[in-house]
Amino acid sequence: MSKQAALLEAGKVDLDLVLISPNAKPPVARVMDYGKYRFEQQKKLKESRKNSKAVSVKEIRLSPTIEGNDFDTKLKHAQKFLTKEGAKVRVSIRFRGRAITHKELGQKVLEKMAAATADIATVISRPKMEGRSMFLMLAPKTDRDKKN
Repeated sequence: MSKQAALLEAGKVDLDLVLISPNAKPPVARVMDYGKYRFEQQKKLKESRKNSKAVSVKEIRLSPTIEGNDFDTKLKHAQKFLTKEGAKVRVSIRFRGRAITHKELGQKVLEKMAAATADIATVISRPKMEGRSMFLMLAPKTDRDKKN
């Protein structure tokens, strides 16, 4: 059908003529209510945004000379963040004064935290230094991770 005939048909039923595939031979067009179509698309987009979940990052601060009970308390907080809230956890150690000369102590504490949460979390980034702090990133294990 010619373009003019298609426009007349669309005008008779008070709808729009929308070009679907302009590069096809012959070009493909559709008679539809374009305003309603755009409204439906926006509604689907809004619904998908509503269903998506933003992942938050929680931070837990430790010291290189942390004692056992304090470590256990921080570990429980990390486990709660990972399991109940589904948040990523950033474990940080701040070196104060001369403690920076013993980076291996901080690294041992971070590796202990990673080992303690190995059943529920995966390590995103290994312990690394940034200025006077050392960081470790943990993310909750997905169903796919738990199978492996």
